[in-house]
Amino acid sequence: MAVRAVRGAVQLDEDQAAHMDERVAELLTAVLERNGLTQEDLISIWFTATPDLHSDFPAAAARGLGIVDVPLICAQELDIEGAMPRVVRILAHIESDLPRSEIAHVYLGAAAALRKDIAQ
Repeated sequence: MAVRAVRGAVQLDEDQAAHMDERVAELLTAVLERNGLTQEDLISIWFTATPDLHSDFPAAAARGLGIVDVPLICAQELDIEGAMPRVVRILAHIESDLPRSEIAHVYLGAAAALRKDIAQ
């Protein structure tokens, strides 16, 4: 079993805790499903949020999904002029037999424009 990394992102419509929980849960669920993973395959997850998001920690959505024994950390994205607003990104470290070329990186909605080269 190899250690792999999965990227993903989602843009929020508004900075509200319940909305963040919903959208981040949607992103995490899609990452797991599209890569044939279970919570047992997760090693750790890094979350970043753009500086305009203040309502909650993105990791709280993972805990709400029952991901309680996986190390999680939140950080703030760089405040770059012209960057897409209200974005939560993830970098999940996983155990998987999938080759790197078959890892499904998940960019939902408008966030797909962030990485057209790897978004599926």
